[in-house]
Amino acid sequence: MSNSQLILNKMDRRIQEWKTCQDSRYVFLSCYKMMSANMLVALSNDEFHDSEWVGKLLNRFADYYFDGLSCFDCGDQTPEVWLAAHNATLEKELSELQMLVLGVNAHINYDLVLALYDMLAPEWKSLTEEERKLRYEDHCHVNNIIARTIDAVQDRILEPENRFLAFIDIVFGRVDEYLISRLISSWREDVWKNTQVMLQVSNDIEMENFRKKIETEVLELGDTICSV
Repeated sequence: MSNSQLILNKMDRRIQEWKTCQDSRYVFLSCYKMMSANMLVALSNDEFHDSEWVGKLLNRFADYYFDGLSCFDCGDQTPEVWLAAHNATLEKELSELQMLVLGVNAHINYDLVLALYDMLAPEWKSLTEEERKLRYEDHCHVNNIIARTIDAVQDRILEPENRFLAFIDIVFGRVDEYLISRLISSWREDVWKNTQVMLQVSNDIEMENFRKKIETEVLELGDTICSV
């Protein structure tokens, strides 16, 4: 069994556990699991320029989520973005949409920057401009898979007359059937830009300062998501 399939099985077990005990964190993880499953289909269909590289990124990305979750469950030091997201989902009265976007905010805007950097840093200087362009195109193609995933879960996620929709409407324009996928695509573009900055950082102090800057922005956005 592949590592990716093991991750999906791990997600399934946790989703069922959370549903049984009425832990609302299953909302984000259910959607994340569907996206991961669709990514595996896309990989098997050779939709990417470099399927092996994208597959490794998918697994590294999941590591950040489960490592943070393990720390939270054990009471160990948890990344601040996930400590806030888990606590908010468990303690606040949030809509399904807020729960979903809260998890997406932490996992995309924070975890993905770090995972993408982990994958790009060892190779970036040796890549040609064309190879770098192909990495970016593979990064962007994930947006199409996310859009397909969101279409499948949209009716369950988007609740009628949800106040949070007004926030999305103001920031991202007309609310339509591609609401969440458009939001995530916008964030993922910022992720690529932030990763590019990290690839240019020259020392550990600058790297940590930039990581904290991203962390602060994600935490502030999380507060906004919860307060709408």
